[in-house]
Amino acid sequence: MNVIAAVYLLMICSVRGFQQNPSITSTRRQILQTSNQHSSRTRQTSLFSSTQTNDSEPKNKRRSNEQYSKKKKRRRELGGKELKNPDEVITWRCYGIDVYPDDLGPSLDIDKRKEKRDGSNIPSERSYLTPPVISSLLSRLRIKSSEEATDGLPPILKDARVVRRSLDARRRKGSDPKYTYVIDIDLTRQAARNLGLTQQSGKMEIVDNKKLIGHVDDIASNLEDSKAKPRIIIVGAGPAGLFCALSLASSGMCTPILLERGQPVEGRGKSIGALIHRRNVDPESNFSFGEGGAGTWSDGKLTTRIGRNSESVRYVLETLVKYGAPERILVEGAPHLGTDNMVRLLRNMREDLRNLGGEIHFGTKASKYLIEDGKISGVEAECVEVIERTKSNPTDSEARKHESSKTFYGDAVVLATGHSARDVYEELYKSGVELEPKGFAVGFRIEHPQWLINEIQYGRDWGGRVFTKRPSTDAVNTEHFERLSEDTGKSHQGNLPVASYRLATDKAFDGKHNRGAYSFCMCPGGQIVPSSTEEGELCINGMSFSNRDSLWANSALVVTVAQDDPILDKYRSHGCLAGLEFQRDIERKAYQLGGMNMTVPVQRLTDYVNGVVSSSIPASSYRLGAVSAPLHEIYPKPLYNALSHAITEHFEKQMPGFLFEDALLHGVETRTSSPLRLVRNQTTLQAGGVENLYPAGEGAGFAGGIVSAAVDGLVVAKAVKAKFLTVDGGDGDAFKSSKSIGFDY
Repeated sequence: MNVIAAVYLLMICSVRGFQQNPSITSTRRQILQTSNQHSSRTRQTSLFSSTQTNDSEPKNKRRSNEQYSKKKKRRRELGGKELKNPDEVITWRCYGIDVYPDDLGPSLDIDKRKEKRDGSNIPSERSYLTPPVISSLLSRLRIKSSEEATDGLPPILKDARVVRRSLDARRRKGSDPKYTYVIDIDLTRQAARNLGLTQQSGKMEIVDNKKLIGHVDDIASNLEDSKAKPRIIIVGAGPAGLFCALSLASSGMCTPILLERGQPVEGRGKSIGALIHRRNVDPESNFSFGEGGAGTWSDGKLTTRIGRNSESVRYVLETLVKYGAPERILVEGAPHLGTDNMVRLLRNMREDLRNLGGEIHFGTKASKYLIEDGKISGVEAECVEVIERTKSNPTDSEARKHESSKTFYGDAVVLATGHSARDVYEELYKSGVELEPKGFAVGFRIEHPQWLINEIQYGRDWGGRVFTKRPSTDAVNTEHFERLSEDTGKSHQGNLPVASYRLATDKAFDGKHNRGAYSFCMCPGGQIVPSSTEEGELCINGMSFSNRDSLWANSALVVTVAQDDPILDKYRSHGCLAGLEFQRDIERKAYQLGGMNMTVPVQRLTDYVNGVVSSSIPASSYRLGAVSAPLHEIYPKPLYNALSHAITEHFEKQMPGFLFEDALLHGVETRTSSPLRLVRNQTTLQAGGVENLYPAGEGAGFAGGIVSAAVDGLVVAKAVKAKFLTVDGGDGDAFKSSKSIGFDY
């Protein structure tokens, strides 16, 4: 019955005279009954709606009700839906498993390989799976500890592996540093259902275990005649060149010919010794040129911005382990090799590449590229004596002489030179190869006492728990924090690694505009070294050994320079090489400020921002000597303004104490990245305008660091095989040639 009609009749029935009429009273009773039923339904609907929309109800209560309903619904779905393969084992990746250093204890030493009862080594990813880590994992999964556990794992878990471990030392009020783990667990589909596991991005995810990439020793050769194999010339034995050569050689279907202007690591070590002790710069063998590239005598950082968990990055790390790198690089969130590990690793790579049929020619500098009718056919090279330790004479190095010059012909040329090979750019520019300028960054190296960085990053109560295993360094750190221990009143048992940092801002004001400014290639427990490649120029870099056990921490502090930057206007006559000439000009000024003998010009950080020359300077790790100089005058005014503003208004606020009186700026850091890029077709990866020329790696402008350069070398190798071979070569679909790998600074 219509509600309005019912109300109208009720009004009529309310008249006293009508109440005496029996028939009308009966009709009124029916109307009231119908109206009450409708009102009851209306109240129920209204009450239900109010639980969903009533703003007066606390939000946290409404949220709790909603979450409970979702959980209840999920449990009902899990229990009601029949699994197709309940016993199938799948892998789940668990993120954010936190463990505090005190729980791990002081004796944790992952570098020392643990052994099983049968004497075999425990893999690194299992070595990190200690009882405190397992306990935190089980807590996350809401699994109670079991007496029937195998290796600490309850029966419901078939296996567990640590994928990555990183240290979170961010200073929050009242919080301690903590290690954060990413752990893969294997369990059946039924077990996952029983635990109520659901996919949540960045928290809990199912992992696809299909292996997309084969190792470099998975050879798929079906050509017996080596003369029929394509000959691929690779210029440069840095990460891009080495990984490209290994990939090509592993296919078994082409012959890589690797040309390196510098010496192998044993001969390169002698060249560096002559530089440090006699100040003699060998332009072909130094901290920048030689086997392994600039990364050999550096910190050996393996961090990258192209995806830490990507298949390509994982492949590079596994390959490095195969040739002698410590297994911890597969797990640590910020892995590094150190120069000492790089030397051993590179020797093993060299031997394996030759065993796979590749050629390596050290002391061989490409001087001319044979380009005719838009197609490259080879290179002309200048050759010098090589000092190399061979298998026939493993205990001592022997000198081997080459012809003074030689021409190498091949089906293709991979150009994998580093960004310090300026003569290569100039030769390519003359040959008509397409180059384009790109942004880069320049600045200085800043050096602090390592104990100061430990204190800033970890605080006074944790900084004293940093140990490097070098007694003299640890004594300095311990003594400093013992003087502060009375202030904190706290004691800890867990150990921490030497502290590092990363600083950045895009609001470094240069007087007119904002620029980017950031720290780069931070080397905790490291030293500053000369990276010059020509007489009359001085540039520097940072390096660390694997233990990172020196008294100092250093990092580049740099400011961005755009390709159309007004400060490059005076160099425009050099065309796309303007940025390169700017770098050279600054390095010449630094050489002169240092006294023209490889001594480094320095300035206290506090004096730099105030624009005054330091009257005294603290000790420095730079072994060729330091001299006070006006570094605030070496760069154009906009760059000085921007860096000073970044230090005082941003970096000091990000890291209180960074603007320290004994912090020492060293000049200059100019080679953070290449100032230009070789134009490269995104599909074929060949150089613009030159067929069969493949630019690769950092020097070509397509990478920025050891890992990204190695990945780019693999990408280029895949493109070469796609053109010259009829098989894939074992790399699967992991390395896509449709887009370049790497990034701009």
